[in-house]
Amino acid sequence: MIESLPRREREVFETLCRLGEAATSAVRIELADPLSDSAVRTLLSRLEAKRLVERVAGPGGVVYRPVPRTETLADSAMRRMVDTFFSGSAVSAATALLGLTQKLTPEEAAALRRAIDQAGDEG
Repeated sequence: MIESLPRREREVFETLCRLGEAATSAVRIELADPLSDSAVRTLLSRLEAKRLVERVAGPGGVVYRPVPRTETLADSAMRRMVDTFFSGSAVSAATALLGLTQKLTPEEAAALRRAIDQAGDEG
């Protein structure tokens, strides 16, 4: 669903997912190549028409938030990435992700151990 969006719509949507909930100006500021407020509003309106974002009243005015749960989107994106770049191998993907960090915190290492143990128990 997300991969079929035009580049700028996808960028705005992913930015909004990262922020969780934001006004047009906050989305605009976070874009790698900022657009005008009206362009961001137009893109958010298109995403709203596609039922990917919703407009809600916030304390300072209108804010937008993603309609699909971010966890669901992340799971789908991760599956596509693993299938595309790692031939479906979760081990290869995990190894690559671990190579991105210099050192895991004790909490991160413990969480990773629990996830591996749980995956082994389910398999």
